[in-house]
Amino acid sequence: QVQLVESGGGLVQPGGSLRLSCAASGSIFSVYSMGWYRQAPGKQRQLVAAITTGASTNYADSVKGRFTISRDDDKNTVYLQMNSLKPEDTAVYYCNADLTLVSGRREDYWGQGTQVTVSS
Repeated sequence: QVQLVESGGGLVQPGGSLRLSCAASGSIFSVYSMGWYRQAPGKQRQLVAAITTGASTNYADSVKGRFTISRDDDKNTVYLQMNSLKPEDTAVYYCNADLTLVSGRREDYWGQGTQVTVSS
């Protein structure tokens, strides 16, 4: 019914930048919020940043001032600009969307994950 397709992960040196993208497609009526979570080996998945329809944003303390989340409502796409990357940012990053389907049901969807590795 709904697919979230992520792109933009990869290997980057400390201090570098990456931009993640996540596009939602399918039987979507409206998107309430979209966000990014990450999961490092041996750790729980945690919120990185989220943005609502009203452009209200929420960031993890560890990424404030370095990461910026934005969205394109026409394309149902969310972006995560990551600057000043640190080795501790290394994780699999997952896109999340809280949306209403054409059927009227409100559901939560996850992308397949994209690896971000920060290493020299």
